[in-house]
Amino acid sequence: MREFTARNPRTGVHDWLGQALDPAEVGDVAARLRAGQATWESRGAASRLEVLRAFGQALRRHAEPIGQALEFDTGRRRIARLEIDSVIGSIEGWARIIAADTPPEWIQGRGLPSVRHTAAWKAYPLVGVVSPWNFPLLLGMIDAVPALLAGCAVLLKPSEVTPRFIAPVMAAVAEVPDLAAVLAIVAGDGVTGQALVDVADCICFTGSVATGRKVAVQAAGRLIPAYLELGGKDPLIVMEGADLEAATDAALRGSVLSTGQACQSIERIYVARPIHDAFLGRLVQKAEAARLNWPDIAAGEIGPIIFDRQADTLSAQIADAKAKGASVLTGGEIQTHGGGRWLRPTVLAGVTSDMAVMRDETFGPILPVVGFDTVEEAVALANDGEYGLSAAVFAATIEEAEAVGRRLEAGAISLNDAALTSIFYEAAKQGFKASGLGPSRMGEDGYRRFLRRQALIANTARPLLLVAFSEEGST
Repeated sequence: MREFTARNPRTGVHDWLGQALDPAEVGDVAARLRAGQATWESRGAASRLEVLRAFGQALRRHAEPIGQALEFDTGRRRIARLEIDSVIGSIEGWARIIAADTPPEWIQGRGLPSVRHTAAWKAYPLVGVVSPWNFPLLLGMIDAVPALLAGCAVLLKPSEVTPRFIAPVMAAVAEVPDLAAVLAIVAGDGVTGQALVDVADCICFTGSVATGRKVAVQAAGRLIPAYLELGGKDPLIVMEGADLEAATDAALRGSVLSTGQACQSIERIYVARPIHDAFLGRLVQKAEAARLNWPDIAAGEIGPIIFDRQADTLSAQIADAKAKGASVLTGGEIQTHGGGRWLRPTVLAGVTSDMAVMRDETFGPILPVVGFDTVEEAVALANDGEYGLSAAVFAATIEEAEAVGRRLEAGAISLNDAALTSIFYEAAKQGFKASGLGPSRMGEDGYRRFLRRQALIANTARPLLLVAFSEEGST
C-alpha cells in the first residue's frame, strides 16, 4: 500500500491520510468478489433487489457519518445529503426496470422450421467502477447499483481527491452480508485504477476525456467493454421570443449549481441578437445575487472548488479570455476564504471561439455569452467542438425548442430548461463525440449493459447428416 492524503476544500488543509491499494491487493479483492458472484447471480433479480433495498436502509442508518464525510470531501452540505437520497431512490428506479423485464420467448426459425431460438442473459462476473470527485457517492453508485442488480460483483475505486466517504459507506455495506460478498469500495490512486482495469470483466469510468482514452486503450487490450462518461462543453441556445426570466434562471442554475463542477453544466451560452443585451443584463444581476456558502456552510449557493488544480484551470481560462478581448461583467477572480478556493459566478461578454473558455471543458461557474443572428449560426456554434454530452434550447414554445434541439450533436437536450439530466434520470441517452462511449446509464440499457446475451438454439428434428453436404451432385 502507498500512503496518500486528501485536501479539505473549505480549509485547504490535507487533513486525511489513507492508503492506496497496490495491484496485488486489488487482485486479492477481485478474487474474493469473484468467489461470491456465482451465488449472487443465481439468486435471481428479485432476490438481489431485496438485498439492495436492505443496503438502502443501511445507508439511511449511516446517513449522518456518510453525509459528514461527503461534506468534508466536497465542501457542500445539502448536495452531500442529496447524494445519499439519490442513491437510495435509484434502487426503486431500477426496481421498475426489472419489473418490466419479461423472460424472452422461444422464436420459430424462418429458414429452418424445425429450429427455434431464445435468449438468456449472463452477467459479467466482475465490474470495475472508477468514479470522479465531483459527486463521489452518486457517480460511483450510478454504475454499481444496476451492475449488482444484474448479478455482477462490483469493485469500485472513487477518486483519490474525495475518499473520506468510503469508510462509512463500507460500514453500511457490512450490515448486509450478502452484499458485502460482492461489493467492495477501495481507496486508491491512478495505479490502483489501472490495476482495476486489469482484473475486471467490464469497466465503467467517469472522468476526463484524457484519462478516459487511456482507460479505453487498456480495456481494448484485454478485449473487455469500457463504458465511458466523459467531459462536456454544453451549449445553451436562447431563441428570440424565449421567456428571459426563465431562460436566465435556467442558465444560472445550469451553469453554477455545484459550483459548475458537473459534466452537464452549461458552459457556452448563445443568445439571439435582438434579446442579447437584455438577457446579458438580467443574467449579470442574478449572478451577482448568488452567495458563497462561506463562512456558513448552511447558507449560500456557491461552494468551494473541490479540486485545487481545477481553480488554476478556471483562472487560466479567464486570463486567456481577457487577453483576447473578453470582458468580465461579474466575478472573475479566484478568492481564498479559510484556506479554500472559491469563484463567484463569472459572466463573460465579447468572447470568441478561439478562447479556451469556449473550447476546453471549464468545470466551474463561468458563463460566456455570445450573440447570434440566425438559427443556422447558433446550431453551427453549438455543434462546434469535440464534446457532445448534452445541450439546451430556450424558445417561445417547446415545439420551436425541439426543432432546434433535434439539430444538435449531443446526447441529451433540455428544452426550455437547462441541465435536466442532473435532476431527471429516467431518459436514456448516450454521449456523442468525445463525451462518452457505450450504452446509456439510464433506462433499460443502463441495466442490460452489464449482461451478455446468450443464444439458445434448439432443433426439434433429427440433426442433418454429413452426407447432406456431400460434393456429389454439385455443379
